[in-house]
Amino acid sequence: MLNLDFHPSGRHFLQIPGPSPVPDRILRAMSLPTIDHRGPEFGALGRELLGKVGKIFKTDGPVVIYPASGTGAWEAALANTLSPGDPVLMFETGHFASLWQRLARRLGLEPEFIGMPGAEGWRHGVDANMIEARLKEDTEHRLKAVCVVHNETSTGVTSDIAAVRRAIDAAGHPALLLVDTISGLASADYRHDEWGVDVTISGSQKGLMLPPGISFNAISDKALAASRESRLPKSFWAWDEILEANQGGYWPYTPNTNLLYGLNEAIDMLLDEGLDNVLARHQRWAAGVRAAVNAWGLEIQCQDPEVYSPVLTGVVMPEGVDADAVRKLIYERFDLSLGTGLGKAKGRMFRIGHLGDCNDLTLMATLAGCEMGLKLSGVSLAGSGVEAAMAYFSENPAPHVARLARD
Repeated sequence: MLNLDFHPSGRHFLQIPGPSPVPDRILRAMSLPTIDHRGPEFGALGRELLGKVGKIFKTDGPVVIYPASGTGAWEAALANTLSPGDPVLMFETGHFASLWQRLARRLGLEPEFIGMPGAEGWRHGVDANMIEARLKEDTEHRLKAVCVVHNETSTGVTSDIAAVRRAIDAAGHPALLLVDTISGLASADYRHDEWGVDVTISGSQKGLMLPPGISFNAISDKALAASRESRLPKSFWAWDEILEANQGGYWPYTPNTNLLYGLNEAIDMLLDEGLDNVLARHQRWAAGVRAAVNAWGLEIQCQDPEVYSPVLTGVVMPEGVDADAVRKLIYERFDLSLGTGLGKAKGRMFRIGHLGDCNDLTLMATLAGCEMGLKLSGVSLAGSGVEAAMAYFSENPAPHVARLARD
């Protein structure tokens, strides 16, 4: 039998940018007995969950919950709002923007992919000016949607979605705004209503601290109106039947009951802490990790400090060093999993996840594993990233730690 719990002692360090570690509190909630998904107890759970999930997206509108991965929510967003042959404008920021573009083409849409050329384009965020210029050229309003990734998991870049909304408005264009915040939700600032997003796509396995298997579409009134005219085929993904069933707290098909237990618990944990506090600790962790990378003298994949991700940091290897070989050594020697480079960045960089169920010492151990692994791999370092991160976290204590110290 395959052994999936093979770690000899202690806990495995899962520091990829998702799936992120699942807190014990959520695991306990998921371990509750499965109940009848047509029964009254489940209806009460569904009504409570659907009543508060919008707070995480910062929306007063409906949020559709699917028993699927984020890829399913990508498809749902397109299938519910568009028709065969519709042109859509998509911006290339990394591997996941590229995958979404491929999915759109497979659905029979006509994606137009814009962005900076080559691998350099994967080191910056969305350029709202390019979107505005392209929409102004589209005087016949053929482009039906603008699709962008909020936090690009493959590169560690968090794009300015409010700027994209302003660009669409400045162009006077009616295109829908569809945003993937699969890795950004509950880790990076996100505001569905305020930023005028029409469909927000997300998933469970990142900032929500759950296993994979739940995805979301948060929907504006404009998107809901578009869904009534959409002609792309859909059944499982169709919003209308789901929203109708949701009125009573149910789904039109079998939902993933125990993951919904976990989601309910995760939302309570986030709201109890306060979303602003959650976002602040992610920014602080990211700054500490970047201090380490800078001390090593290595490049950060994201080249624009204004859009550094609070979710993950991409670490670029010197010329001639295979990032995957470094990751493999770190995994085998120190029981630490780091994110691989994807697409155009494969073999060039690795990714350190700093999201969800972490703390300062979790990240210090992660950085120590990275530093030892880099040295063992023959990478010449300018200094100690571990010492730099220790100094940062010591000099910039978490607010709750500072409060306890004063008390």
